[in-house]
Amino acid sequence: MSNSPAQAGVTPDLAVTLGTRRPLRLKNPVTTASGTFGYGVEFAPYMDITALGALTTKALTLEAREGNPGRRLVETPAGMLNSIGLMNAGLEHFLRETLPQLRQFGDLPIIVNISGHTVSEYATLAERLNQEPGIAALEVNISCPNVENGLLFASLPESAALVTRAVREVCDLPLFIKLTPNVSDIAPIAKAVEEAGADGISLINSVLGMAIDIQTRQAILQATFGGLSGPAIRPIALRMVYQVYQACSLPIIGMGGITTWEDALEFIFAGASAVAIGTANLVNPRATVEVIQGLGEYCQYHKVACLAELIGAAHR
Repeated sequence: MSNSPAQAGVTPDLAVTLGTRRPLRLKNPVTTASGTFGYGVEFAPYMDITALGALTTKALTLEAREGNPGRRLVETPAGMLNSIGLMNAGLEHFLRETLPQLRQFGDLPIIVNISGHTVSEYATLAERLNQEPGIAALEVNISCPNVENGLLFASLPESAALVTRAVREVCDLPLFIKLTPNVSDIAPIAKAVEEAGADGISLINSVLGMAIDIQTRQAILQATFGGLSGPAIRPIALRMVYQVYQACSLPIIGMGGITTWEDALEFIFAGASAVAIGTANLVNPRATVEVIQGLGEYCQYHKVACLAELIGAAHR
């Protein structure tokens, strides 16, 4: 809930438009971070899914994946480590079983997160999904730290651009490229995907980390390393959103440790046009709708007619 009491007056406009070449309009700037909200239907008993600005699905790969073996989650101070490994039923199952369920949410924009081992896998996924009604955009995940060679494409401007260009050639949908925080300089990579045809950037993915059992003296995760998420990474994510906003003109979907509407506002001020709620969903299934409510109350209290006016405020 908001700490600022709403004042009577005109209801603020929370809508945002992501991009200009292939604009994606959201009725509010809140979506879900891939992998933390399933396909949305799992959360339907707890909230009105259609209240979201958009729904971003868990990662989709060409073939079904069982994910990583052994223990895959570790709780950490102010966050968690995960090593799920992109577990999903694959493209054909998604088209046959899942997508029809997502269409029940009506006009809610559906953003499908895709991942692959090769450039051709990304292109194949994008080309197939481009033909399906009911998909508003693709989030191209080139940065998952929980699969072998998961950083290959996102770690260099050249490889990031290579995937972006290949997907762009076969897909007319808006493309949001999901980048990794596990690099020394995010700006050149953001600029590279912009030049390669991206419509926006999703930032950040989880931070590579590990945990060790002091009794066995071995890594707790069977895969050794995992992705750190939750409030612990929020300052890193906020810094990178700020840097990318300065480096390129693409809209940014900011994510990484957002739990409250106050957190979301920081990202918007830093330059995010929209925000994605991730780990917080696992603690509070209504986190997304509470963030939406808080943003509306903030705008009303501060007499902000359009939330879009606040994007990048920290740079002005």
